[in-house]
Amino acid sequence: MPVVNQARALLARWIVPVNPENLVLEDHALIVEGERIADVLPASAVAARYPGIDCENLGDSVLMPGFVNAHTHSAMALMRGLADDLPLMRWLEDHIWPAEQRWVGPDFVRAGTELAVVEMLAGGTTCFNDNYFFPDVTAATASRAGMRAVIGMPVISLPTAWAQTEDEYFSRGLQVHQDLLSDPLVTTAFAPHAPYTVSDSAFTRMVELAEEMDVPIHLHLLEAPGEVEGSRERYGLHPLDRLAALGLLGPRLLAVHMTQLTDGDMDRVARAGVHVLHCPASNLKLASGICPVAALDARGVNIAIGTDGAASNNTLDMFAEMRLAALLAKGASGDPEAVPAARALSMATLNGARALGLDDRIGSLEVGKLADIVAIGLDAIDTLPVHHVVSQLVYACSRSQVSKVWVAGRTVFESGLTTRLDTAQVKARAREWGRRLRRTPEQSE
Repeated sequence: MPVVNQARALLARWIVPVNPENLVLEDHALIVEGERIADVLPASAVAARYPGIDCENLGDSVLMPGFVNAHTHSAMALMRGLADDLPLMRWLEDHIWPAEQRWVGPDFVRAGTELAVVEMLAGGTTCFNDNYFFPDVTAATASRAGMRAVIGMPVISLPTAWAQTEDEYFSRGLQVHQDLLSDPLVTTAFAPHAPYTVSDSAFTRMVELAEEMDVPIHLHLLEAPGEVEGSRERYGLHPLDRLAALGLLGPRLLAVHMTQLTDGDMDRVARAGVHVLHCPASNLKLASGICPVAALDARGVNIAIGTDGAASNNTLDMFAEMRLAALLAKGASGDPEAVPAARALSMATLNGARALGLDDRIGSLEVGKLADIVAIGLDAIDTLPVHHVVSQLVYACSRSQVSKVWVAGRTVFESGLTTRLDTAQVKARAREWGRRLRRTPEQSE
């Protein structure tokens, strides 16, 4: 008889472990011991194998691993709807960057990250990969909420409220990394903004440090038309050639967006082992282009899914993003078999964990992994009848059907509320920041 300390059994009609892909276990249970998954077994075998264990029966629910939001700017939740229906560079240069210069500081980032974290947890996201200023504040907020996060150490060749010089970006980022070494929920990555806003010297320094620290490099890349031509004019090189010459083109690189790819580019990315972080809604809304996901997937590229920030997507809804990723791949490739439901679910969970170097810990429901779990009720009108559980999760389910979320075995969302953040206070702070953001400079004087 196995010895179980503080263990409990989560029983559900279905379990979707994600690995193996497309496997559905019916009438099974997860045994959670402490922060890890200790066993997966038929519900009928629980009493005999674990006599006296506490059982939580979740009824007609499915248990799946938590979503991994592979690319977002969480604090930008406060800019949701601030500047819509614009092309990328006008959106950035005329609206987002001026607003950031005026408002971004620790209080802004704290309020915005709280808002984002509550939204993400309520939608079944248990881990997010963030790229924004004041990463120390983002990290503290995620940790306080009990949420897992990879926090970007920002680097950009422009002065901001976070840092004024290249050296300061590095020194402050390295201090954040050092401060988080003992945090069980939060790790770091370098987060250079884009090739057109980061110098060669910064990239070279980053590559050396990332190798030494064993962290990823999280970069917006080939996001919109004009980026290739701009790089050739400024550096005399295609962005991929420049990054290769600087030592970035490899498995540490998390390349966000990647809408401007030729067949040769895709072959090169596949050979290098680059991870692609796909943000379909943001790319469509900004008319930046469409990432050739089906072709990249066929080449064996690891593709993860992110929402981008709520300023360019308007939601942090991984159900919507996963569904759009699957549908867009089919429509763009002309192949209805491209990115089937099970592959889309992998992209939203295990592939994201793999990109972040966390796939030995999260991204699937397997014995020994951390218990980052989501319970989703499939008895809603929207998801009946249930012919194929994975298809329902990808094509029919909404985030409103998430009933409970655990991170490292601890309940972080239940009965419509996060357990460690006061939702009413988070909403009040968001409303106040909304009022500030709508003021003109003259009104603030």
